[in-house]
Amino acid sequence: MRFRFIKAEKAHYPIRLLCRCLAVSRSGYYAWRGRAPSARVQEDARLRVEVAVSHSASRRTYGSPRILRDLREDGHRVSRKRVARLMRELGLEGRRKRRFRATTDSQHRFPVAPNVLMRDFEVDAPDTAWVTDITYLATLEGWLYLAVILDLFSRRVVGYAMSEQIDRALVLEALGKALKQRPGARDLVHHSDRGSQYASHDYREALDQAGITCSMSRRGDCWDNAVAESFFATLKMELLYELPLQTRSETRSAVADYIETFYNVRRRHSSLGYQSPVEFELQHGVHGGSAPMHPVLMEKGKGPESPGLAT
Repeated sequence: MRFRFIKAEKAHYPIRLLCRCLAVSRSGYYAWRGRAPSARVQEDARLRVEVAVSHSASRRTYGSPRILRDLREDGHRVSRKRVARLMRELGLEGRRKRRFRATTDSQHRFPVAPNVLMRDFEVDAPDTAWVTDITYLATLEGWLYLAVILDLFSRRVVGYAMSEQIDRALVLEALGKALKQRPGARDLVHHSDRGSQYASHDYREALDQAGITCSMSRRGDCWDNAVAESFFATLKMELLYELPLQTRSETRSAVADYIETFYNVRRRHSSLGYQSPVEFELQHGVHGGSAPMHPVLMEKGKGPESPGLAT
């Protein structure tokens, strides 16, 4: 510690004076300067590189818990406290979610389904329960609307769609992609808010013909669909808040890339033991599939039955 202080202050005071004041010899100081860095210092230097690589690969979103898992998976024996220290030294931080709020307009003429899910977000098997929602994405050309469907078992996005219009065609497209990705999915619960898109006759008919039970949140209660809301908060925090406004086409590409190459296949989820959705599914023997578009979805018309709004 004394020698490090001398090294830091030698530009301001003579080394002879510093050594005398700190009661150390000049020969001892010069011998210390000639030593190789300690093993821990060298290991810290190597770990800083690994930490920086992990943080960059996460699109600069990971905090110390997820970076710790990356390092341990690569064979490093390291503590979270040490990772956090190295991140501070490198000036790296994880991103934090903003609080979400619901903006759904449930004032429409369509019947509303009961809340079957009742916030039971932990399921034991794939395709037991799906949750879905719509959000607004700001672009240079106006709003772009994103609808997603997530499997509660793995938090994987099994279907999504984007459009300039917030209508039933948007959610039917997302449902069609989910049914194509999971062709054997039946007898599951499909949970949404009360938005007119999900309550529309076409959408409810598509669910019925696919053998899927419709569930809807209680009025004005965004926490009934917290997993879908949380996904949107994560996407905006990790992707969109760091980007300048783009065109709708550029935003589409960025969101698709985020979902398909990062969120589903790489992003570590604390609720999954810090595995990605795809890793978690593979561990449990789940394999995605493909099948022709559900015939009901192919026949549905374009445009909304009712304008409505959804989160």
